Amino acid sequence: MTSDAIDYPTATAGQLAGALAARRVSAVELLDAAVARIEARDGPINAVAVRDFDRALSGAKAADAALARGERGPLLGVPMTVKEAHNVAGLPTTWGSPAFQGWIAPEDSIGVARLKAAGAIIIGKTNIPPFLADWQSDNPVYGRTNHPLDPARTPGGSSGGGAAALAAGMVPLEFGSDIGGSIRVPSAFCGVYGHKPSYNLIPQRGHAPPGRDGADPVLGVIGPMARSAGDLALALNVLAGPGGPEAVGYRVNLPAPRHARLADYRVLIIDDHPAAVMNSEIRAALERVAGGLERDGAAVARESRLLPDLADAHEVYLSLLMPVMSRGPVSPPDLINAHGWMDALDRQVALRRQWGALFEAFDVVLAPTFGVVAFAHDDGPFNDRLHVIDGQPTPYGAQLAWPGMATVANLPATAVPVGATKAGLPIGLQVIGPYLEDHTTIAFAGLLAGL
Repeated sequence: MTSDAIDYPTATAGQLAGALAARRVSAVELLDAAVARIEARDGPINAVAVRDFDRALSGAKAADAALARGERGPLLGVPMTVKEAHNVAGLPTTWGSPAFQGWIAPEDSIGVARLKAAGAIIIGKTNIPPFLADWQSDNPVYGRTNHPLDPARTPGGSSGGGAAALAAGMVPLEFGSDIGGSIRVPSAFCGVYGHKPSYNLIPQRGHAPPGRDGADPVLGVIGPMARSAGDLALALNVLAGPGGPEAVGYRVNLPAPRHARLADYRVLIIDDHPAAVMNSEIRAALERVAGGLERDGAAVARESRLLPDLADAHEVYLSLLMPVMSRGPVSPPDLINAHGWMDALDRQVALRRQWGALFEAFDVVLAPTFGVVAFAHDDGPFNDRLHVIDGQPTPYGAQLAWPGMATVANLPATAVPVGATKAGLPIGLQVIGPYLEDHTTIAFAGLLAGL
């Protein structure tokens, strides 16, 4: 393969890493392709909010020298972006807030440092909503990110810039974060893959608003986004593992996927939630996939007495999420008391045990990622917004219920594209799996591509 034979906008990170290792293309050539793609496509999209092309060129030249010496690395020479909320030494981190404009990160986050150690070339940072608190990516610092297929629509949030960059062929790999669907929702909206890891699998230090460097928030995780499931596994292997003092004694040893064939999987379908609805085209896509699984020989169930009470689980989720998202100097002082917080944590543990029992009978759960596809930009106050689903107006925030199922129980969940609407907008589902069995949900998502 020569560089001319590589279709950079569609190639996976794994394919590019393989071509680099075989010396069929250079890191500088790939960087040139990435920069050219961004300069050609990103104007109306506004996905790559911070560009670091000069340092990336130095990194690509160093990668080529390392490859020439015979060195190899999982991502050596592969260009990628990271979400603006991740610290990259020498680049701004604003979390989309003018209050932090001009703040420059003094060092890399743990995750970014691991990506660089694996050889990745960080070429820039992607756009977000303020404080990562929306399913749109629009802020006063960098402006609005538009969907690659329709500029009147959002690519999602809060990792919306990253999803748009992937879908537009600017980069093969992105590093995002998720507490309310922020990896999974934009992945679904843009037709790419995204993985919300098991809680605490990847250290979060360096992914926090400037000036805050303390306890990791409950529920929140950081993880990869890509154009293939295989790249999610590749990136997860680079990123996973304890950091800081825990790394002195702890090691990560994630189990392999439970099965190698779809026919061997036991799948529970969730197509209803007491707190949220989904539109008919997403429901039809879920049913198409369920039918395909059955024809392929998988054991598919559409209900189980082992499933936790989803209404109760959503209540627990909100009781933990709202204090995290509203933390700051203007937070209501009586938002939650200490004993209420401890009670919510106890209820979370009970939910995790219930999910653990369910995953003795099932291997994965397949559910909507979100109840609608990419929607039109909405600048109204969050609590006043509505989604009109099959003609019926529903509260905007109610859609937290779909991503919240996995989040509240600390479970891994992989967003997987499964088709498109009649209007051509991507449809995505999420694969939820047992705690720390992240490779099972990623592998299952990859197998779905063959249905």
